[in-house]
Amino acid sequence: MGLATESKFHVLAVDDSIIDRKLIERLLKTSSFQVTAVDSGIKALEFLGLHEDDEQISPNKAFTSPMNQQEMAVNLIITDYCMPGMTGYDLDIPVVIMSSENVPSRINRCLEEGADEFFLKPVRLSDVNKLKPHIMKRKNLDGENLKRETGQEQALEGLEVIQSLQQEAVAPQKQGIGNNNKRKAMELEEALSQDHRTRPRCSGLTVI
Repeated sequence: MGLATESKFHVLAVDDSIIDRKLIERLLKTSSFQVTAVDSGIKALEFLGLHEDDEQISPNKAFTSPMNQQEMAVNLIITDYCMPGMTGYDLDIPVVIMSSENVPSRINRCLEEGADEFFLKPVRLSDVNKLKPHIMKRKNLDGENLKRETGQEQALEGLEVIQSLQQEAVAPQKQGIGNNNKRKAMELEEALSQDHRTRPRCSGLTVI
């Protein structure tokens, strides 16, 4: 059952060395990952459907491969450090960097810039086993964000419903108040008119 669960994860491997590319591809398939391997950063970006802008990628978005025109969701990218076009890791997909040089400053810089993991070549099966937690962590985070956004949308919808009901409740009250004021004004005007008609007139008085 564990293999069936892992088989749904799709990894995009990017390396211009055919030996390293074949090795990582074999290790990923051994761990039951679905693999797409390309030999350049440009081909990787084309596969992801990205251009030269900084458009972000969603891990749940389906991408169409120019090779087979099939839609495949990319869950993780593993790329060689010296790969033009793959610098900067502001993607919504986990990114793992590979390098044959053990340079601590380089490793730290990659992790600070957003890489999720750094592997030294040759990559081993124990390294590949570290990939799934990064995928699951990102999926859980995206799920929490989706729930939060959905909750906010539902709260706004509920607020709009409450405001609408309040407006419907206030409208008849305003109309009733207006009718009452109009009726009172008419009654007052009628009373004044009657008082004017019944008041005795004082005419023909002589001033002494």
